[in-house]
Formats: sequence, structure tokens, C-alpha cells
Amino acid sequence: MQNDTTSPGGEEPPSDQRLQLLKQFHSAGRGFWHDVSDSDWNNWHWQLKHRLTTLEQLQRLMPTLTPEEYAGTKLAYDKLALAITPYFFNLVDAADEHCPIRWQVIPRVEETHTASWEMSDPCGEDSHSPVPGLLHRYPDRVLFLVTDRCAAYCRYCTRSRLVSNASGYDFHPDFSQQVGYIRQHPEVRDVLLSGGDPLLFNDEKLEHLLAQLRGIPHVEFLRLGTRIPIFLPQRITPELCAMLKKYHPLFISIHSNHPRELTTEAREALGRLADAGIPLGNQSVLLRHVNDDVTVMRALVQKLLMCRVKPYYIYQCDPISGSAHLRASVAKGLEIMEKLRGHTTGYAVPTYVIDAPSGGGKVPVSPEYVLSRNADRVVIRNYEGKVFEYIESPRGTPSYKPSEDFPVPELA
Repeated sequence: MQNDTTSPGGEEPPSDQRLQLLKQFHSAGRGFWHDVSDSDWNNWHWQLKHRLTTLEQLQRLMPTLTPEEYAGTKLAYDKLALAITPYFFNLVDAADEHCPIRWQVIPRVEETHTASWEMSDPCGEDSHSPVPGLLHRYPDRVLFLVTDRCAAYCRYCTRSRLVSNASGYDFHPDFSQQVGYIRQHPEVRDVLLSGGDPLLFNDEKLEHLLAQLRGIPHVEFLRLGTRIPIFLPQRITPELCAMLKKYHPLFISIHSNHPRELTTEAREALGRLADAGIPLGNQSVLLRHVNDDVTVMRALVQKLLMCRVKPYYIYQCDPISGSAHLRASVAKGLEIMEKLRGHTTGYAVPTYVIDAPSGGGKVPVSPEYVLSRNADRVVIRNYEGKVFEYIESPRGTPSYKPSEDFPVPELA
């Protein structure tokens, strides 16, 4: 497919025009599968069965593989399996080696290069696991890992040690142990189901698990972390939505990194979830070659709102082994946040976080808006760089008048 931000002459359009082009909704289409029946194409089981999982399949459908992609795909099963649904593969631009979809799902040889500071478990999850498949890092919530399988595999996956079992992690969660731990810990009020992807379960298996969790009195609400609406929107059936609706309050966090992923099919799938009363949030990972660009990120967050999804987090890419080629700098992340705040609606501004290595948890990172403060006043700046003085009045009466000419710290 042609890059949707490139003009016929091959030149980059002006930023406003590029923003509008990126925000347009397009169908993924059928591509190589144009002869497949509607009933098969729209069947999520068919999509899973016909995923691209081998080098031979990739070469046949995308003979433009670069040497880095060829070598990476050949070695993929040493670290993280290759799998791409036919639907999502149609978003790859085979003519553009810099295609942002391509960088996310097609293996590269750089995945085999590991820097000394990279880790197989960068978030220290295994050290916070009281029973297999359950993480209890924060006081009042747990992460419940239900499977090691995904519809497609992101090449920067934080859990690449676990998902797809390519590295021999041998993940076999015991749901009775996991649910039992939650029952025994009344401080746990929030349970996030993740993995792998919990929406790969059929409706009956997922409902059985949700019903057990909803039956625990101190569990106040449930969450699902999933990339299924992006990789496999066919899975979001009316029947699934009707089942999920029974377990409110239930929230879903999706994962979209680039506006091209928000197709008409994804928008319709997300609309079905929203119509079932499910609050939707999005978690993006800041990625080089994908979304480390202000216009791309602005298009993404605005397009998410059009899909009834609240941009929730932008994650700094974790230092997972073999991810250096995809990691954008924190400086770039701060620049993007600087140009979102005030330049688009606050609903579209996510929180930028670094998941502190070795299990420190999420740490918000933001540009400096508080320039100085003491007991009497706070000096702040707005998105335009204008400086303002806010007077503190702890007992209802200011201790002094604001000066018309107060000293302003130099901005870095």
C-alpha cells in the first residue's frame, strides 16, 4: 500500500495536511486474500488459522524483505515467534522499508543484538510474582497473566521471554492458584487480565474466569489488556460484547501505536465495545521509526478519541533485550508531550511514563511546567512558554502581594 502521508510526487505534505491525511479512516482491505469469502474473512478463527508464521510465507507475500528482515525472520523462533494476521498484514507497505507497521511486526536481525543494560525481564515481573502467572507489584492491584499467546507478536514485547514460548519459558498458569491468592488478599481491589492476550480465549472460557473474579467481594473492578481490536477486530463480536457487559465495572486497555492501525474495521470493533458500556483507554509505546514524531502522535491521539478511546499512557520502550533499534529517546518523548499539551484537547493528552527498570513501577515523566515554588508562591509556565505567578494562601490570606515584575528562572 502507498504511504498515506506521501504526495503523488513523493514529497512530504505540510504538517497540517499530513495530520489530516493520517486521521483518515481506511479499510485494511483483502489484499492477497481477495478471493476469500466474507464469512471466512470476518471469522476470527479463520484469521488465526491463516496467520503468517514462516519466512517462506513472508517471502512469498512480501518479496521486498530487506537483508535485516530476512535474517531476523530466519532467527525469530530463537526469541519471539513470528505471527501476523492476514487482516493486519494488509496494513504493511511492502514498498516502504520504513513502514511503521512493518517495523512493529516483522522480525529484524537487530533483535539478536543485546546491549549490556538490556534485560529479559526489564520490569522485574518475575520477582513480584507470589504465585505463577500473578504479579503483585502495587498495593491494591494485581496483574493476572492468563496466556502466553497473542494474535500477532510485537517485536518490542516486554514479555518476549514469555509470550509465544519461543525461548522455552514454559508458561502454564494455574487459575485456581491465581484466583485463590486474590481471594486471600482483601487489599486487592483491581485485577488486570493480560498475558499474552486474554481475548484469544473463547467466550465461555473468558466468562468463567471473569465470573470467578467478579464473585470476590473486595474486587471492585476488572480490566482487560488487549491488542485484539487492532490485530484482530473480527474477534469483537456482538456475542463477546454482550458477555463482557455482564461484568461491569469492566475496563479495557487497547494498544495502538500508529494512526494507520485505526482502520474502519478497528473503529467499528471499538464502537461495539463502547456501546456495551466499556470504558476504553489506549496504551502506546514510543517507538523509533513508528511514532517518534509529533504529527504522527497527534494524529493517533485525536483519531483514538474519534474511536471513543481515551489516550491513557505513552510508555517509554522498556530496555528489553534486542530492542535498541526501536527505542526512541526520552528527550523525544518529552518533546512530543510538550507539543501535545495545549495544542490539542486535554482528553487527547496521555501520561508519558517510564516503567522503572527492575520493578520500580510506572514513573510519570513530563516537561517542566513548575519553574519554582516556595511557601508563598508558585511560578509556572504554560504551553506557549508564558510565565505566571500563582499566590499561595494557606490560611485564606496571601502573605504578600504578587509583584508585577518577579524574577523568572531561565528556561533550559
